[in-house]
Amino acid sequence: MLNQGTGTWPHRRARQAPDAVALDFRGTTVTYRELDERVTRLAHALRARGIGPGDRVALLSANHPAYLEVLFAAGLLGAVFVPLNARLTTPEVEYCLADSGSAVLIHSAALADVADAAATAAGTARRVVLDGAPDDRAVGYEEIIATAPADRLDVPVTHDDPCFIMYTSGTTGRPKGVVLTHGNVVFAVMNPIVDLDFLSDEVALVAAPLFHTAALNFVALPTLLKGGTVIVEEGFEPGRILHLIETKRVTYSFGVPTMLDAMSTHPNWNRTDLSSIRRWIVAAAPVPPRTLQTYTARGVRLCQGYGLTETGPGALILTPKDAERKLGTAGAPHFFTDVRVVDPDGTEVAPGDRGEIQISGPNVMRRYWNRPDATAEAFTGDGWFRSGDVGVPDEDGFVTIVDRLKDMIISGGENIYPAEVEAAILDLPGVLGCAVFGVPDEKWGEVGRAAVTLADGATLTEDELFAFLGERLARYKIPKSLLVLDEIPRNATGKIRKDKLREQYAH
Repeated sequence: MLNQGTGTWPHRRARQAPDAVALDFRGTTVTYRELDERVTRLAHALRARGIGPGDRVALLSANHPAYLEVLFAAGLLGAVFVPLNARLTTPEVEYCLADSGSAVLIHSAALADVADAAATAAGTARRVVLDGAPDDRAVGYEEIIATAPADRLDVPVTHDDPCFIMYTSGTTGRPKGVVLTHGNVVFAVMNPIVDLDFLSDEVALVAAPLFHTAALNFVALPTLLKGGTVIVEEGFEPGRILHLIETKRVTYSFGVPTMLDAMSTHPNWNRTDLSSIRRWIVAAAPVPPRTLQTYTARGVRLCQGYGLTETGPGALILTPKDAERKLGTAGAPHFFTDVRVVDPDGTEVAPGDRGEIQISGPNVMRRYWNRPDATAEAFTGDGWFRSGDVGVPDEDGFVTIVDRLKDMIISGGENIYPAEVEAAILDLPGVLGCAVFGVPDEKWGEVGRAAVTLADGATLTEDELFAFLGERLARYKIPKSLLVLDEIPRNATGKIRKDKLREQYAH
């Protein structure tokens, strides 16, 4: 084949296991032979609408097999896939469409109003509706697939060509488009396959959003590359996830800590058969010790990982063999990836010391889309990607994630890492969620403020919080004030939006 990119993966797998189930969505299964044909037809349909090498094709939807089909179809044409966060507002979608220069927007019927307005404003000429009836300015996804030819396409695509543009969450300023090449994706996908011993009979559950790299590159694509089955869930509902684990015999998945906590506090938790799970990745936010202990007690190999959109996402991984021995760390560097922890001068820190995590490897992005300034700022002079995260290596090279550099609170010259304080607060009975952030203080420059959510009927006063933490943390680390909220603001992956908290409650 002339095409060495990811778009050929369905065909390559169909040659070996045509009748194996590739996708399971809403109770309907698709084999690799069927996936290969659907992707090929979709590529023809997109080409008939003017899409060719380098053109961008955007997708706006809750989780749907189209995330995989469109990625592969774009890859067959040498085009670039642009998955968009389904929770974005119309102006935010418009920005991403205009910034990427997307020529086509494929979207769910549920998001038709946002899609139509954003596409019109951004100058995105063509729309395709995934489900439901298309409107007078759009065509139907299933219709264009059904009516397109199925003859083989083979456009030259190399590992250096862009595969997709994924926009960062934009918690600081405008979101940036992370450009991952086909080569980046190959190595990003190979990292979990190698380090987590993927098998061809994997049953992977995708409930986290496919518009982020963890669900896409760390769960769905590795499973498909190995020939396993990907169960695509439109969203996360803890009771349903527990049901699927037991009935579908799920072997692998990914979740953020809030998702795992929602499952373990569900009424069906203790009576659900979890024995099929080989490993479950938890990442995207610091993991409270109580979460790790809860899953370990049920015999689930809960493996922490660490990475960013820019690294595709994997950088560090805690494999099952080390899950108990190194519980609480995010693991050691992935097979194809190098990680170092450095001080402000760029010197690697000693074991036990804190520093910025920096990453290098063939999975790391080359650039931000149309942002040479941001690209230059993101890399050191010797080519390492600056994560902006603080980590502590141990003597074996396993790294514990401490916090975001930008979330660190400097109070009276002392560095306070909110994640450490949050973990202590989460040990308080009745506390369901917690976020600690810095607020201005005349005497100390900055002090911590704790925002918590509580279980029904639970109460918490500042005095009770201070007394509890006084036995567990140094005095300077204890927040100086408390907020009890109905909800802590989070983004689509469950990450706490501390910028929103600072904006609303730091005065």
